[in-house]
Amino acid sequence: MKANADVVYKDLDSSAALNEIIYKKIDKLHRYSDSILHSRVTLDTPHKHKHKGKLFRASIELGLKGSPITVSHDDPSVHVAVRDAFAALERKLKESTAKKKASVHQAATQLNH
Repeated sequence: MKANADVVYKDLDSSAALNEIIYKKIDKLHRYSDSILHSRVTLDTPHKHKHKGKLFRASIELGLKGSPITVSHDDPSVHVAVRDAFAALERKLKESTAKKKASVHQAATQLNH
């Protein structure tokens, strides 16, 4: 089941190319879990730092059966922020899926003994 994906731009202009990248990355996440209900990607420029320059933040909320996973990443490049946020989300999703499989396996093993 493919989930809904919302991409929100705050204080940024929408980008068709960036949207395409985001949707491809969200589709890739479905390989790791079939319990994804929805996803929301928010891109904004939260910082007004004079010394660090302009930073972009990519925040991703992934709604799962059970508990949601949320990650965010800041970078001077919006594309790098998106890439790194999705990499962190993929790691967390793999961990979550592995823990669920391990607990199901452990429960099944205890029932058999």
